[in-house]
Amino acid sequence: MSNLFQPITVGGLALGNRIAISPMCQYSAEEGLAQSWHLIHIGGMMMSGAGLVIMEATAPEAAGRITHGCLGLYNDAHEEKLREIVTETRKLSSSRIGIQLSHAGRRASCRSVRDRWRGESLPPEEGAWQTWAPSALAYDDSWHCPAEMNADALARVRRAFKDSAERADRAGFDLLEIHGAHGYLLHQFLSPVTNRRRDLYGGDVVKCMRFPLEVAQAIREVWPADKALGFRMNSSDYHPDGLTLDDAVTLARELEAIGIDYVVMSAGNLAPGCKIPPATPGHQVEYAARIKSETGLTAMAVGLIVEPEQAEEIITSGKADMVAIARAALDNPRWPMHAAAALGVDMEYPPQYIRARPNNWTGFPIVHPNAREIKATRQMDRPSSGSWDRPEVVTITDS
Repeated sequence: MSNLFQPITVGGLALGNRIAISPMCQYSAEEGLAQSWHLIHIGGMMMSGAGLVIMEATAPEAAGRITHGCLGLYNDAHEEKLREIVTETRKLSSSRIGIQLSHAGRRASCRSVRDRWRGESLPPEEGAWQTWAPSALAYDDSWHCPAEMNADALARVRRAFKDSAERADRAGFDLLEIHGAHGYLLHQFLSPVTNRRRDLYGGDVVKCMRFPLEVAQAIREVWPADKALGFRMNSSDYHPDGLTLDDAVTLARELEAIGIDYVVMSAGNLAPGCKIPPATPGHQVEYAARIKSETGLTAMAVGLIVEPEQAEEIITSGKADMVAIARAALDNPRWPMHAAAALGVDMEYPPQYIRARPNNWTGFPIVHPNAREIKATRQMDRPSSGSWDRPEVVTITDS
């Protein structure tokens, strides 16, 4: 039996296996509105075989978008469009669907991948907007300088996160993830590299955590207990003055006390000059292992997890409860299905793709020579109710 393909319950949410598709910015929205690209992209991921698919970083207010092409969830039109995507993609499989809420802070108002992105701040003639941060510190010398958030701005953003969470619930998402990593606003408050305040929201570790915890608490108050609520955090800033894994453990314990269900342990991307070590397979898994050993939170591991056997070992050894993959799924949108075959697990396929299932296609072992032999089964067609039958074991003979 594969442990990677065992079910798990996160908060009140039951998942069919331990694989999540990470949020990945698509830079394809128009005025914050999801487009046909998002429907096709997420629809494909929902047919991947992953237990969970999380939509990309989505801004709770217009000023929180990274680029003009980023998703928003701060008006009725955004909510309705995302509801349509949830409704349509949920018909495709039993995978659960989540969304990540993120405010870019000082890293907002930049050029996107679709606009010759080079990590550049938008100039005024290209529609730049006022950005906000815990302190008036530009990302680097070539970027705009953000406004330091006063009491009104803190209240506005806190309320925006809460309102967006309520919209996400009404849109039908099963899970919500708060982005507190990668140099975006909540991370900017957490790290002494970007937070130079000397009020209640800056100074020591406890004060630097205050605003992110207030946001998490506000969302917890409105997010249903029968769904899942998570937080993505930095395990290390890779900066001599930045956050450490010990700081991450402290934050994780505070999040657990609030009622957060899971954490994703990421790292880096805070500011120019951070000395990020070379990425190697599973290079951030140790961070999830520390959280799993010292808290009661569900720990999700990330960081160049690309091989099925690697993912299986992470779960089997107890280093993490789940794994999240991103670029591996862009490269191979059927990664979970192929991982199942590699680990000897017979997985449901959409009936439309049944002819490519390992035990229904003689070409599969040629294309995937490392796949284990799977007992011959026949998967029944989907009934009119829209639910999926489990495979029925039968004897398949040549005819």
